[in-house]
Amino acid sequence: MDMKLELIVLPVSDVDRAKAFYRSAGFREDLDYAAGDDFRVVQLTPPGSEASITFGTGLTAAVPGSVQGLVLVVRDIEAAAAELCRRGIEVADVFHDIGGVFYHLSPFYEIPGPDPDRRSYGSYARFQDPDGNGWVLQEVAKRAPGR
Repeated sequence: MDMKLELIVLPVSDVDRAKAFYRSAGFREDLDYAAGDDFRVVQLTPPGSEASITFGTGLTAAVPGSVQGLVLVVRDIEAAAAELCRRGIEVADVFHDIGGVFYHLSPFYEIPGPDPDRRSYGSYARFQDPDGNGWVLQEVAKRAPGR
């Protein structure tokens, strides 16, 4: 049985501001639907992704900005970070983790620059939406077996 991640609900404080941010980051708008003043759903999809994000009014009780560690896989970390910056998105410097397997939460483990061997899954850069929901770019040039 296949199970595919389809949608992640993000808590935001201002729907129009979040929509403008994600559109400026290059996400495709799939839906913007409202039914009265207390229900609105906006769905956007990152470029090349099969999974989408959604946010709006009347969708979640989660605190705006409380979602962290959303990972966007990119083929070239430096080019992706530069493109987001060109689009007006503030992206932290590219880094690799001292452990080399996945990034630690603490910046203490971050080593500036991409993984020296440019190993897939080894280089990262962070950015946040206007509410503080946290995203991580992760460089993957070659997928792990079975992916």
